Parts: sequence; structure tokens; C-alpha cells
Amino acid sequence: MASDRSSTKASARSSAAAARGTDVVTLKAMRFHARIGVLPHEAEIAQSIEVDASLWVRRGGSRPTLKDIVDYRRVYDLVAEVVTKGHTNFLEEVGERIAARALELPLVERVRIAVRKPNVALPGPLAYAEVALERERA
Repeated sequence: MASDRSSTKASARSSAAAARGTDVVTLKAMRFHARIGVLPHEAEIAQSIEVDASLWVRRGGSRPTLKDIVDYRRVYDLVAEVVTKGHTNFLEEVGERIAARALELPLVERVRIAVRKPNVALPGPLAYAEVALERERA
């Protein structure tokens, strides 16, 4: 009989965890003009970059409510603020700053950030250069 109670409690915990769930919110190919790069002209002239942001969000219940979602506008605004704030040398720096800010949002447990430069001056054909990183809340 004790094992029946244990399995019932375990089943209830499992159901509660499943009901909480984790959602992945993704904003793809956000486009901005930014001063980014190590070449002298890149510090002065803005160029196109794209950013993808995926956020793993822990929800409290089986149905989403306003208190347990991440507002897309807030994510877009924080990305725009990071990307357009002054000159940055490396895509990696931009990705790290966005990840750190996104992890400060309530309910966000993990992020994946990809930052792309579509117009990279290299001697051959290239669609884009990209740096992608994943970070988790400490």
C-alpha cells in the first residue's frame, strides 16, 4: 500500500511539472543597422545585421496567462537597445550583451542568440557570417 501512495505522489508531481512546461519564444531575423566590426570604417558607418533570439520560458500553468509569458515587444526593444548602442568590435560581444539582458527577464531560463552580418567583405561568395551562443540562468 505504501508503494501505491508513493507512485500516486510521484504521478501528481510529474503531472504538475508537465503542466508548468517550458515554451520557446523565438524572434527571427530582426534587422538593425549597427556600427560593428574591427575595421576603421566599421566604427563610423552602420551596417546591416540580423539577430535571432530564442528564449526558454517557464510557465506556471497549463494555460498561458499575462503573468507567465514574455512580451515580444520587450524582447525586441532590448535587442534593439543593445545592437544600436555605440560601436562594438565583435558579433560575440553583441550576442553576450543580448543574452545577459534576456536572462534578466522574469521566467526566462535559457537563451540562444544568433547575430549575423550579411554583408561581409571576403574574397568569395558568402551568405553571411554568424555567431550563435547559448546561455542559461545561473
